[in-house]
Amino acid sequence: MAVADDPKAAAVSAQPSVLRRVVALDTAASLRIHTFCLPVPRLLLKALEISGDGRFWFPVPVSLLPLSSAYGFDVAYPLLLGLLLGSLLDLLLVGLIKHLVRRPRPVYNKGMGLTFAVDHWSFPSGHSSRVFFISTFLRLSSSSLRRVLPLDGPITPARRWIEQYYGGDLVELLAWIVSIWSAATSASRVLLGRHFILDVIAGACLGVLEALIVFYLLPLL
Repeated sequence: MAVADDPKAAAVSAQPSVLRRVVALDTAASLRIHTFCLPVPRLLLKALEISGDGRFWFPVPVSLLPLSSAYGFDVAYPLLLGLLLGSLLDLLLVGLIKHLVRRPRPVYNKGMGLTFAVDHWSFPSGHSSRVFFISTFLRLSSSSLRRVLPLDGPITPARRWIEQYYGGDLVELLAWIVSIWSAATSASRVLLGRHFILDVIAGACLGVLEALIVFYLLPLL
């Protein structure tokens, strides 16, 4: 008997796949969150968007890397090299996955400038992967950061506050600030209507993976 002649088989084949159900749920939940958070100042969300833009983060290690050697600040070289390698890896992986998956961005996404052709696609979120790479890599590189940042100096009210709540560990405070920034920037992608929730989650997971790859690769270079 043909499938078309079997009502039961036709009903089963007409049911959406698990993936389609997940995508539909993700789309509906993302729209609801975006609509609910419309009162959030767009200026704040745009500031978070700019702060996580690759056009800002990519030139930073490129410009500082030669300066760290020229001025004898070699202790910062591994950190800057790691940020540069991670930026390149992130650009490659995000572009490749977007090209393969080709999930359209939300229809309510407005006022977004497209840097690359793959930016037409939504999955995964490049902002989320980038900021989570940065926060995870800095967390993994905390020992190197302690050699870079000046931990000695005069006792100021800010330093006294750090000592009271963080035991004087400026690196730990910095790691928490960057972690909060990465979470807020990722959330802003849904609130702005740039991405769906799953795009952001996938981007965040990708960024953590990139940080682990770069961190454990650096000693071999």
